[in-house]
Amino acid sequence: MPQRRAIEVRQQADGGAAPKWRMSLLENTFTAFLQSPGAGVDAAAKAVFAEGSLLSPYLFGKFFDPADAFPLWEFESEVLLAALRRCGRTAVDWGETESEYYLRADIPGGRKCDVEVSGDGARVVDVSGLWRAPPADGRDWRAGRWWEHGFVRRVELPEDADRARVEAYFDDAEGSLEIRVPKRINAGDTAA
Repeated sequence: MPQRRAIEVRQQADGGAAPKWRMSLLENTFTAFLQSPGAGVDAAAKAVFAEGSLLSPYLFGKFFDPADAFPLWEFESEVLLAALRRCGRTAVDWGETESEYYLRADIPGGRKCDVEVSGDGARVVDVSGLWRAPPADGRDWRAGRWWEHGFVRRVELPEDADRARVEAYFDDAEGSLEIRVPKRINAGDTAA
């Protein structure tokens, strides 16, 4: 069984509705969730949302709802994550080369989750997955308090990203996700 596997990148058609995280995560709600013994918060949830995780609402030093698209590549990872790196508490990195953008992140418990990466015409890549079983009533776990069942991080792509050629890989041995986004050859090209 291969340790590193490709993940299908679903492409949303131009004008199509992007996946909707219908409930925003507020700071006080998230704090109460993590501190509530009755919420069923276990080690898996604490690892998924730990400081330094791509999925943590506190990744960037202050609270930021992971369901809101973040223009990650507009910032240098060395600058944005400097404090976490000094303490050795980050499990995420991103950057660019001449030909592509990349994002690497540890997904704690990811071997137990289905990690999805989907791109859409709004230049957003959604990373999501479950850390706990979805509600037994069959409702879409993303329709309500999604953080009680899964995780999400929405990342806005740069203008010159070729969203039609996004690739994603998951390393089962390390529990790490890698996303590669080629740059368009000519900035005037349009993505398919």
